Amino acid sequence: MARRDQLWLSFYGDDLTGSTDALEQLTLAGVATRLFLEPPTPGQLRAFPGLQACGVAGLTRSLGRKELEQTLKAALSRLRALGAPHVHYKVCSTFDSSPTIGSIGRVIEVATTVFPAPLVPLLAAAPGLGRYTVFGNHFARYGIGSAGAIHRLDRHPAISRHPVTPMREADLRRHLAQQTGRGAALFDILQLSLPPGPCRASFKAMLAGKPAVVLFDALTAEHLTRIGGLIDGLGTRRKPLFSVGSSGIEAALCGHWRASGRLAAPRRMPAKSRMVKQVLVGSGSCSPVTSGQIAWALKHGFAEVALDAVALASPATAGREQERATRRAVKWLQAGRSVVVHTTRRGGDTVIQGRLKDRTAEVLGTALGKILLGAWRAQPTCRLCLAGGDTASFAARALGITALAMVAPLVPGAPVCRATAAAGPVGGGEIVFKGGQVGAENFFETVRAGGKLL
Repeated sequence: MARRDQLWLSFYGDDLTGSTDALEQLTLAGVATRLFLEPPTPGQLRAFPGLQACGVAGLTRSLGRKELEQTLKAALSRLRALGAPHVHYKVCSTFDSSPTIGSIGRVIEVATTVFPAPLVPLLAAAPGLGRYTVFGNHFARYGIGSAGAIHRLDRHPAISRHPVTPMREADLRRHLAQQTGRGAALFDILQLSLPPGPCRASFKAMLAGKPAVVLFDALTAEHLTRIGGLIDGLGTRRKPLFSVGSSGIEAALCGHWRASGRLAAPRRMPAKSRMVKQVLVGSGSCSPVTSGQIAWALKHGFAEVALDAVALASPATAGREQERATRRAVKWLQAGRSVVVHTTRRGGDTVIQGRLKDRTAEVLGTALGKILLGAWRAQPTCRLCLAGGDTASFAARALGITALAMVAPLVPGAPVCRATAAAGPVGGGEIVFKGGQVGAENFFETVRAGGKLL
């Protein structure tokens, strides 16, 4: 039976697709991990013997400041009680946020009321996903796992135009300063590249200045391992270290744990999952990458169920639209087709955003989840895929999912998972969560094949 003191790390993801990214990093590194949709109790953890890490797939990325504060303070308090020496607030590696929606600065302020650690490490880079930080400025590849060009965030074709939290500032310290008065020191690429002794001495000298936040540059996996060594000793079970960042935090700690002998060889997993006959895709993503993937799928035999977002936005018509879309999806599935159910193929709808304001992800994501649940009941042997970080968090809750475990890799950041659910067809089913920028053009066919198409 697992004891609480076996946990090495716990994390809270600001959306679901990002949380499965962290789940993948830990699982592939050989750290036994489960992802929950609500902070687990010690009793729930005991259901998974030998657990070394656990995460919570939250939805704070889409929340306003007041609701974010209320949600996060309770969640972080429960995670601290589980006794892991590291508690990580996992954000998207594109770092998109704003002073009013998904405020990372406010997260740091809330966390300091829960954790007594003297500083908050901040690491946005995730080189395996095409995310890099150099002299405090952040860069991202256009499309994960592709040959797309790397752009500074404020010039990125998708991230700079996000419909809710567009990134108009690539300097992460300046971006964070718009959200909190807590200043961030920079441990830059030159300091990180020093020999081990001078590197550690430089970090120690920086800590002597008592910075509230330390932002780390990183370009390579070796840089991440070095960062893991710098921060690992800063947290204990009684006084956990709270950090903020991408799945680079998990990669950094796991790299250091392996280099120091704490972790053995990476876990052997299937190179790919099994092929299935059909995929049921639900997309609330506004990303042009996802739009291109939907277009490819429709040209290659997938059927389309386009949702009327205006109808879903009104309580008077939402029920009828959900019933219509569910019937349409079931019809296509029973005809043997894979199906894409989507809220949009052309980016954010300003009319819907104007009506729903900061409830857009909640309303559309919940409706999408209910439609997918009805369709999955009719064809429970298909594999499910949810695209869009903000909406997927609400859709997963509407599906009744309570926990996830990784089954096999698919593309970086989007593994095949097995769902745990209290009831319905979802329990034991396979599901993939895809962020907006993840995957090649044929991604949804890759989900059907179980991997390796690219």
